[in-house]
Amino acid sequence: MTLGTTANPLRVAIIGSGPSAFYAAEHYLKNDLVVEIDMFERLPTPYGLVRGGVAPDHPKIKTVTKVYDRTAANLNFRFYGNVNFGTDLTIDDIRAHYHQIVFAVGAQTDRRMGIPGEDLANSHAATEFVGWYNAHPEYREFQFDLSQETVAVIGNGNVAMDVARILASTYDELVKTDIADYALKALTDSKVRDIYVIGRRGPAQAAFTNPELKELGELQACDVIVRPEDAELDALSNEYVLTSHDRDAERNSQTLMRYSVETPEGKPRRIHMMFLLSPTALFGTDRVESVELIKNELYRADDGTLRPRATDEKITIPVGLVFRSIGYKGVALPGVPFDEKGGIIPNVEGRVINPADKSVVAGEYVVGWIKRGPSGIIGTNKPDSQASVNQALADATAGSTFTPVTPSRSAVETLLHERGVDYVTFAEWQKLDQAEVERGAALNRPRLKFSRIDEMLQIVRELREPSPGD
Repeated sequence: MTLGTTANPLRVAIIGSGPSAFYAAEHYLKNDLVVEIDMFERLPTPYGLVRGGVAPDHPKIKTVTKVYDRTAANLNFRFYGNVNFGTDLTIDDIRAHYHQIVFAVGAQTDRRMGIPGEDLANSHAATEFVGWYNAHPEYREFQFDLSQETVAVIGNGNVAMDVARILASTYDELVKTDIADYALKALTDSKVRDIYVIGRRGPAQAAFTNPELKELGELQACDVIVRPEDAELDALSNEYVLTSHDRDAERNSQTLMRYSVETPEGKPRRIHMMFLLSPTALFGTDRVESVELIKNELYRADDGTLRPRATDEKITIPVGLVFRSIGYKGVALPGVPFDEKGGIIPNVEGRVINPADKSVVAGEYVVGWIKRGPSGIIGTNKPDSQASVNQALADATAGSTFTPVTPSRSAVETLLHERGVDYVTFAEWQKLDQAEVERGAALNRPRLKFSRIDEMLQIVRELREPSPGD
């Protein structure tokens, strides 16, 4: 029987529900084949980092979920929240019920600095802090010592800027957002005064975007401190800015130069932007008390890029709290090939490969950060997902797929019921979503998120339509 018809639809399981997952689903559903998409998510809530990673004071970015909602409205799409891949549903289960699987799990952990003292108390991954203030259930119970007056944020990307900005924001700035209620209280009581944002490269090589940099200067109660010597470009960076036409580098350099000549207003908090410094150690007895940094200089590598290298000069800054934000990293999935060094599922143009012999694993595909590493913005995932799905569709047409024994949605749902998995449908998520909005409206806030899985499931059960015979 021909695959991709009404009588024999192409059955696809997508693991994960962030932007790359929804863009993959959208592209599958727009092609000429008849495709059934079942999307599985370990949390009861969809949208991945759009919900759990985007800063609460960036609501416009989150409106992208309206596009995903249109995909979810397709009759050939189903969402199954609160389903854990590897336990509730295994790779063997997928092969028995689907023709293809797409891994869209993102990069779920952080890269470590690999320096002495990194595991001292009050040394954290930025991912933990971001998940905490965004009400992610897995980080809800984390504790951060905001009684400390001085904080170091290691990294020069947008996540580092988000962490610094949230730490420096006032109650009035945060209460207008959907930040977690417990985080709002803790940050309101925060004693943090000085925040050092430390990058190993120069200002022209910083990975943050110019809007993120400008936002720091708009904070109500925070001065941005940039030393003139840190804002000034070295000869190699100046040449790069003049010849590369890199608008981000040019704008960032101009903004940092402006900060460097502005007189601080004496606001209660300060963000110090520092460059060409790498952490070499964290010191302290029971907790972090200082960070040791080595000064770097830029050099032109053989490939023409500007890279930092250590000098023999070191400085030490007293800090009581450290957040490392030097990149996300993927996590291995049960029964799925994994590249430990790269932190990705090994693939060729989205087709999963066996790392031992580089052979293609039929029926398995990958999209997003777990495909290419943590790079780009939300929109970057759309063409990336489309490219992988094009490979999958070509393989389906060629007959290179799994050979499922029971390729039916009802069989999967029966299996989940038999295993006691209380999965959440998209319609049920929408009710949960509405409940969050209503909770927020009662407090004149845009949303008050549920932050515990058992709490979410309880709400879903209360709102769930009774089954016939109940």
